[in-house]
Amino acid sequence: MIEGLSEAQTAGLEVIAAIAERPVDELERRHEMVADLGIDSPKALRLLLDLEDRLDIEISDEAAARMDTVGDVLDQLAGVG
Repeated sequence: MIEGLSEAQTAGLEVIAAIAERPVDELERRHEMVADLGIDSPKALRLLLDLEDRLDIEISDEAAARMDTVGDVLDQLAGVG
């Protein structure tokens, strides 16, 4: 499990785990969304929509394009909440 996360980051990790169909405690910052977790384009869109809905935020297309790893997603959510 990744330590020291904010509430928003923890929620984000839970969303990633649900979409990747993996336990939260198996996820690591270095995991690549596509290569390691199998999150293809349709799943990536679902991930963005689920993150936005759960956290009541909007993620820009530019920010979404930079979210290649679990760590990238967590970094994007660092200032939320």
